[in-house]
Amino acid sequence: MSDTFEPVDAHDRDLALAAVGLLSTFNVAGVVTSADVHVATTLGRLVGERDEPVLLAVALAVRAVRHGSVCLDLAAVPASLPDLDLPWPATDAWAAAVTASPLVAAGVVHLEHGLVYLDRYHEQETQVLDDLRDRGRSAPVVDEALLETSLTRVFPGAEAAEQRAACHRAATQPTTVITGGPGTGKTTAVAGLLVALREQAEARGETLRIALAAPTGKAAARLEQSVRDSASRFGAADQARLADVTAMTMHRMLRQHPGNSTRFRHHRGNRLPHDLVVVDEASMVSLTMMARLLEAVRPEARLVLVGDPDQLSSVDAGAVLTDLVRGYEHRPDSPVAALTTAHRYGAEIGELAEALRLGDADRAIAALQAGGEAVEWVAEGDPAGTIRSAVLPHALAVHDAAAAGDAFRALAALDRHRLLCAHRDGPFGVRHWNRRIEQWFTAETGVSVHDAAYLGRPLLVSSNDYTLGIYNGDTGVVVASAAGPRAAIATGVGFLELAPSRLGDVATMHAMTIHKSQGSQADEVTVLLPDEDSRLLTRELFYTAVTRAQRKVRVIGSESAVRAAIDRQALRASGLRARLADA
Repeated sequence: MSDTFEPVDAHDRDLALAAVGLLSTFNVAGVVTSADVHVATTLGRLVGERDEPVLLAVALAVRAVRHGSVCLDLAAVPASLPDLDLPWPATDAWAAAVTASPLVAAGVVHLEHGLVYLDRYHEQETQVLDDLRDRGRSAPVVDEALLETSLTRVFPGAEAAEQRAACHRAATQPTTVITGGPGTGKTTAVAGLLVALREQAEARGETLRIALAAPTGKAAARLEQSVRDSASRFGAADQARLADVTAMTMHRMLRQHPGNSTRFRHHRGNRLPHDLVVVDEASMVSLTMMARLLEAVRPEARLVLVGDPDQLSSVDAGAVLTDLVRGYEHRPDSPVAALTTAHRYGAEIGELAEALRLGDADRAIAALQAGGEAVEWVAEGDPAGTIRSAVLPHALAVHDAAAAGDAFRALAALDRHRLLCAHRDGPFGVRHWNRRIEQWFTAETGVSVHDAAYLGRPLLVSSNDYTLGIYNGDTGVVVASAAGPRAAIATGVGFLELAPSRLGDVATMHAMTIHKSQGSQADEVTVLLPDEDSRLLTRELFYTAVTRAQRKVRVIGSESAVRAAIDRQALRASGLRARLADA
């Protein structure tokens, strides 16, 4: 993925005034920031390292982590910045200089296979690899005949063969990765697995302790609701086996230490008590969180990671799910079970999603041009008219239900449409379109949006509040009540009604970023693509946006923007994939 950089001017806060040599050159070019330079020079000063290429490698490694990579690929980094004429060191000499550096001797920096790591991330990647290897040395004991009976009962018919196979693997191996695009039945498979393993425990006279978790509160609520919805198709006895199942955030499951975002009360010396741990939306799990999870799960417990490796990765460093899927794909002992048949949406959205997943721009353009009831493409002109006609009717429906005090109807109306943007700011950003939509909303209703508690205001929670029971990513609506305006926050199984003044970090959600939309879905989705030179425009971003839709997707963007998105992958440097393949 290439980045677009602006040179740093003399008054820019990213200008490192004390930088010299290569560090200064790359800083002025806008490649590394003053913070990157500061970390590199400080580490160099601690061990007596003054070599310019080595310090540049460290600064670029810090930058790489900030951009989501675990390490720096020395050979690949010049090609990732093709538009900048910079004095890149020769790769072989550069690697030799880093290898001979006292930074490596001191264990502050690591170099393996041309990848430069800061110590923390090398340690975490190595720990993940070691824990996965250790977990693979023992297999759970199951009653095969009973397992077959359970899975055939909850997944009858040939159309459920993929779910039966995935559940059988998850029941008979210590670690399983269940992958598939949206609507392929991943959480249905989880529900069936829980039934089968609970029945196994009952036959032994034991109790199966289950933990369901996801990276965000919204994703956890959706996981819990999806499992309950899937259970509703089971018989009464199997529904009873899932009656007490709840889901939580990974942070809550691991019990975060106050004031420390990366350490938890459950760890290698205080393991989680559960016999089965299921983590949904695993593509959003960073390397650090995966390391904390693996060290906390008991070696004899089953671990099931569920997700779509083609979606956006974690906002923090690492793309662990993708690394696991790609690293294991040619190994005979692969723990990956893939679900491929989509059930969420019809053939038109499915064709577009598959073209995006495969990176086939011509096929994607053809799918957009073919249109139909489920796919609409607006390639030219001012997007305002299209966005107004798409968003405003839904905003008014939310307001009407909210003004009537009907929270259920308001929340249902909220989930009928999403406007998704790549950016937060600028003409293609969430803030701009939230303001425009509120102007249209006021013109239609006469409601002042200057009051943060205006009726029908769609809400997006942006931080966890464990006291209130609301989490980052939760959505809601301000509704009327006898006591005045109240915020109705969807919980997956209903809603919480709170005074708006009790809410901390919330934003208006007439539009939301594609990153924030992960783990959610809507009947209809409008995707606003930025210009083709946006560095946020990637295949994974586009795929994630399109696959939020259940019934219809509307893409607003030029053909050049569509092609740029498909051609540009959000590649993250990591050694985990290669190390898994070689293990």
